[in-house]
Amino acid sequence: MTFRALPSVDRLIRAVRSDGADMPHEPVREAALAVLNEARTSISAGHPPPDLSTPVAAVQARPHTDMTLSLRPLINATGVIIQTNLGRAPLSAAACAALQEVGSSYGNLEYNLAQGERGSRHVHLESILVQLTGAEAALVVNNNATAIYLVLITLPAGHEVIVSRGQAGEIGGGFRIPDVLRTSGALIKVGTTNRTYARDYSAAITERTALILRVHTGNFRLIGFVHEPPLAELTAVTHTHGIPLLDDLGSGTLIDTRQFGLPPEPTVQESVAAGADLVAFAGDKLLGGSQAGIIVGRRELIARLQRHPLARALRVDTCTIAGLTATLHSYLRGTALREIPVWQLISTPLSALQAHAERIAGELRTAGIPAQMVDCASAIGGGSLPGATQPSAGVALPPVGCGATVLAHRLRMANPLVITRIVDDQVLCDLRSVFPHEDNTLINVVREVWQ
Repeated sequence: MTFRALPSVDRLIRAVRSDGADMPHEPVREAALAVLNEARTSISAGHPPPDLSTPVAAVQARPHTDMTLSLRPLINATGVIIQTNLGRAPLSAAACAALQEVGSSYGNLEYNLAQGERGSRHVHLESILVQLTGAEAALVVNNNATAIYLVLITLPAGHEVIVSRGQAGEIGGGFRIPDVLRTSGALIKVGTTNRTYARDYSAAITERTALILRVHTGNFRLIGFVHEPPLAELTAVTHTHGIPLLDDLGSGTLIDTRQFGLPPEPTVQESVAAGADLVAFAGDKLLGGSQAGIIVGRRELIARLQRHPLARALRVDTCTIAGLTATLHSYLRGTALREIPVWQLISTPLSALQAHAERIAGELRTAGIPAQMVDCASAIGGGSLPGATQPSAGVALPPVGCGATVLAHRLRMANPLVITRIVDDQVLCDLRSVFPHEDNTLINVVREVWQ
């Protein structure tokens, strides 16, 4: 190891400031520490230590002001389209325009223009959601987890919620379905982990039963000797006993995923048509809009949710309403596949991805970088279609001169940031999640970090 050849933190800071630039001390110090750590990683991989000018330039290239936004745009080359850690669904051009137009001025958020008095913010989205889903009414809150929570706390205190054992799982961030259900009172699990029948629900119903919950297992899949009753069977049970059914779709979609060679993901329209009293789903996953929890269903139940005191704390703001409205209009126009980014990426033909990959790899080889087009598989992500993949194409970068981990780190610290994945000790840029207009930027970033 030749770590001693690296400058000390103080020496590096003095060298950075030698040109007289006025930069805040603490951000420069943090950048110096990060650059030196990267240099140590490179040396550990067997590479020679850099001369002083290299870490100086690296520190100077980093943002050094406390006013720099920590939330930055990036190129998602992971192949996971709805990447929770990377912001889930990117917004459409129409949604961004709506945010700019409404968010930069006053608006009639809670003002009834016809009557000249206070109105309700719920009206802006409700009519569109009713048209799209066939439900009687709708309510939008700030995310799907709180949508489920609002339904549960609106139930009579101490009453029971019935759920299948095979659906009582955990989603991202340690959010456990059983823990949330207990907030409403007693939790009744029915069936077994792998097999639950409609008769199991019927046998568990008592005078204290307030709700039956069906949870779509969007982030895991049970296979083999398994059974869950179809939604129509379950709604027949609930309607016979006069008990509401909440269908938690998680991601939720308004478009049939089978047309893209993917397994079927339950649509909101299907749940409503099958008789679910309430259907909850996310706004920022397969819907492709702003973060929100959307509840559609029977009018009297939605009205009860709207009247609950917590509904005010969970309400959405002007920008969320504007972005969602513009997104939903794409569905109304029948233009969602070409206007909403999530569906643009899902519906891109494999041949188009291969053509992009060949062009990018060719440009990089011209620059002396041994890049290759490779076939790969991408995922939808976002708690939808568990285990399902789509054929994709990508650009493989062999870590010549450095390890794959180091190269991936350089890419995600570049400007703009590029997030990749490592496959077979090569850095892979999966183009299923890269927009065509980002191709040239990706080429330029790889050229820069390769030097």
